[in-house]
Amino acid sequence: MWKKEIGSIEEMEKLAAAIGSYLQPPDVLTLEGDLGAGKTTFAKALAKSIGVTRTVSSPTFTIIKQYEGNYPLNHLDVYRLANSDEDLGWDELFYGDAISIIEWAQFIEEELPEHRLEIVIRHIGPHTRTVELTPKGERFTQICEEIFT
Repeated sequence: MWKKEIGSIEEMEKLAAAIGSYLQPPDVLTLEGDLGAGKTTFAKALAKSIGVTRTVSSPTFTIIKQYEGNYPLNHLDVYRLANSDEDLGWDELFYGDAISIIEWAQFIEEELPEHRLEIVIRHIGPHTRTVELTPKGERFTQICEEIFT
């Protein structure tokens, strides 16, 4: 696990852009954290780093939003799927031609691909967060090593 303290929105955007520069389909990132921790800020910056020009917003009420950039991007918020057997075509989403960012991924844990990058954002002060990256698989381990060394 890699951990970084973030003291501003600009630092969060810089970290997200650094991660985004390594991504390609069908990479999957999970994004966990308290309400207001910065998940959507992170997702917006990552989307921008892969060439998405549309405004990225939280998909809370639609569950999934899809964007076009250098690569297609699936942005999911699966909070509303807690205790649900809903299948949104996970294989197509997670093994297709897009990068996927999944907020509240613990609610679909059994559907997630084995290889992914798990990201947890936590408040530690009014303007300070910690971002923990846990790579699942060699590719994501290499990405974290490149970013943090």
